[in-house]
Amino acid sequence: MKSDIITVTGNGRKFEAALAQADAVATYKRLSPKSSLQLHLLAEEMMCMMRSIAGASEGEFWIEEKGDNYSLHLLVFKRLTEEKREQLLSASSSGKNEAARGFLGKLRSFFDVGAEDVALSHSPLLTGSYDGDFSTMQSWEWSMMEYRNRLANLQSQDPQAQEAWDELEKSVIANVADEIKVSIKGDTAELIVFKHMQ
Repeated sequence: MKSDIITVTGNGRKFEAALAQADAVATYKRLSPKSSLQLHLLAEEMMCMMRSIAGASEGEFWIEEKGDNYSLHLLVFKRLTEEKREQLLSASSSGKNEAARGFLGKLRSFFDVGAEDVALSHSPLLTGSYDGDFSTMQSWEWSMMEYRNRLANLQSQDPQAQEAWDELEKSVIANVADEIKVSIKGDTAELIVFKHMQ
């Protein structure tokens, strides 16, 4: 089953419709109160992230279901250009992306063109095998499970990994979801959150 596709914007348009869609799917699939709440929370976290993606013009949100396995999709069409990103950062008092703090903030960084190299090269977020310039890549994928495994192996020897592990442990979306994937293709980025419902 695939739900209706809801077009959402960075200024919050249709966020309530996206949350209503999650609730409608939970009702239609007769999910338990706990599973219904989890589906709603995941949709809410995704909408919070969409609101904070600077420069995002619009995206699409939908839910897919196969048996007890659910995936929530957020496809963002316009990622922040390097030039626009630099303008926003120069307006910041620190000259850094303050929104990139915490686990959700790091996920948000992937939706900025050229920001994934910053998010990854200076933290144990790097879980792929690519060793070059991220900005030249046409496509790229990140997985929370790979990230979690990498941090588990690094946290005893790397203080930065320990800090990242703590952020992960405190994150609502990371604790409710079974897996989170971000894929980037050109100026389009997709966040997919996976959850097996009991």
